[in-house]
Amino acid sequence: MNTPTAATRALIADDERLLRDQLRARLAEVWPELEIVAEAKNGSEAVELTEQHHPDLVFLDIRMPGMTGVEAARAIAQLPTDDDTPDQWPGCEIVFITAYDQYAIEAFEQGVVDYVLKPAERDRLAVTVARVRKRLAQRADQGHSAGGDDPPPAAMQQLLQKLAGHMNPQGAPQHLRWIQATVGQTIQMIPVEDVLFFISDEKYTRVQTATLEALIRKPIKELVDELDADLFWQIHRSTLVNTKHIAGVTRDLRGRQLVGVKGHPEKLEVSRSFTGLFKGM
Repeated sequence: MNTPTAATRALIADDERLLRDQLRARLAEVWPELEIVAEAKNGSEAVELTEQHHPDLVFLDIRMPGMTGVEAARAIAQLPTDDDTPDQWPGCEIVFITAYDQYAIEAFEQGVVDYVLKPAERDRLAVTVARVRKRLAQRADQGHSAGGDDPPPAAMQQLLQKLAGHMNPQGAPQHLRWIQATVGQTIQMIPVEDVLFFISDEKYTRVQTATLEALIRKPIKELVDELDADLFWQIHRSTLVNTKHIAGVTRDLRGRQLVGVKGHPEKLEVSRSFTGLFKGM
């Protein structure tokens, strides 16, 4: 298990290279023994590199193209920890990098994460470093990931959901944009627009793209609530299909409607409850 007695390991994620360089230089001044194990240019890379390197600390730019820092934090919070990982990784602390003070204050007041305002100033960063080191020391003393006054994981998820809402001031629905799925022995972040269809059985949901097949534990009924209903149509109680990838609809000898999907040979059955979607075909 990583402990503060060993070199503390960190990851920096920001889409602007100069800001990554600046933060790394400031960290070298206020925490010279800190080891920067990786740098990411976007949220998806941040999740992948966190899974690969198991850092103690992740600095996330709150606004990045594609997967935002908030979305990346959600995914990182769901990565396997403790007994699920060979090196007994207890998870990591999150520090948001932001130019938007209202987001930062929201996070700090709830005590779930810390924050650094852009551009990173030495004195303010030193305060963050002191807080993070205290939390890491508490983890080591107590022997698990929830140290001292840290709130439970649910508080982190609630905060991230609230921050995601603040980042969408127009009030438009926040649809799921990434799927965190198991592919072989690894976890991959799959953009939802790349998914051809979802099919569930009793235990898993298959995520099918043009190039890979993955598994998630999220049932179809949850995906229905989280995905854009204009993009994904439910055609069966166990099936969702991406409308942009529908090649056509045919009928078999029994009169059942079958959806053909671009880039995949499988035909998806439409149950009676959803035949109205393709009325007249």
